[in-house]
Amino acid sequence: MTAPPPAARPRRTAHALVLALSVYALDQVTKVLAVAHLEPGVRRPLLGEVLQLHLIRNPGAAFSFATGATWVFTAVALAVVVAVLVLARRLRSTGWAAALGFLLAGAAGNLTDRLLRQPGFARGHVVDFLELPSWPVFNVADASICCAAVLIAVMTLRGVGLDGSREQRGARAAGEGSRA
Repeated sequence: MTAPPPAARPRRTAHALVLALSVYALDQVTKVLAVAHLEPGVRRPLLGEVLQLHLIRNPGAAFSFATGATWVFTAVALAVVVAVLVLARRLRSTGWAAALGFLLAGAAGNLTDRLLRQPGFARGHVVDFLELPSWPVFNVADASICCAAVLIAVMTLRGVGLDGSREQRGARAAGEGSRA
């Protein structure tokens, strides 16, 4: 039995948006709880030494990179949110719906912090509170972005398009050989 053509597959936009809204809500609720119940800089074991709660405010990107460029990360997060919303209309792949849902949730979660938290609009610091051994402190939005990155890599390596179509391996190899 052959797979239906991409146009015959149902759209997966709603799947992406439901996932994004769910993860976004989890991110925002956990950040509110972290700010309300954790003391900045004080570690509290959640799963012994494996996972600890450690509240920090991060003005930069992952690993506190470029802490003086908060407005750049605000603009990038906004661009990612817009791009995902535009791409989501073409979704007919469940894998891509999950990937873009996670990406949208993560970008929107951290964008909300940058827009609404201190020290001010578009310069706000992201609330991070989860810490693994030998790993920077992060939040649910950051974990969501990492999930998105893994899914995007898997879908790309499998040759699956946003519309659910599959790239033929031979066609890809032939196309690469002709460009050399």
